[in-house]
Amino acid sequence: MPKTLPSLDEFLAALPADRRDTMTTLHKAIRKAVPKLAPAIMSGMGPSPIIGYGKYHYKSASGREGDWFLIGLAAGKNYYSLHICVGDKDGYLVERNAAKLGKVKAGRSCINFKKLEDLKLDVAMGLVKQAAKSGGINAVV
Repeated sequence: MPKTLPSLDEFLAALPADRRDTMTTLHKAIRKAVPKLAPAIMSGMGPSPIIGYGKYHYKSASGREGDWFLIGLAAGKNYYSLHICVGDKDGYLVERNAAKLGKVKAGRSCINFKKLEDLKLDVAMGLVKQAAKSGGINAVV
């Protein structure tokens, strides 16, 4: 039987105080940057839920397809993750802008950081705004 996911408020309230403060700050920044992307608690990435904002439909080269969040926010055990799932024929948005994001570890569409001060929040929210305009990963998956 599938596990029932918490509400957004329940999810944030269940985090340890220091992690709750950072996640709440990031959540508010994302909501301010892209107010039209509704947040929802989702599963599917590791053991803990993720806050997803907006969604897009993907289809991979293998034929697999489905819906996924456009922006995602997670509190891992040792770091935070901001996912910006946007790419095109020129590559992934995060990967192309990794050097501008601060003291972070960036992958194709994921930004990992240990503390909020490590992330250049203004740059990250600029990418979040770009992502909302683009509509998701196109021709990269």
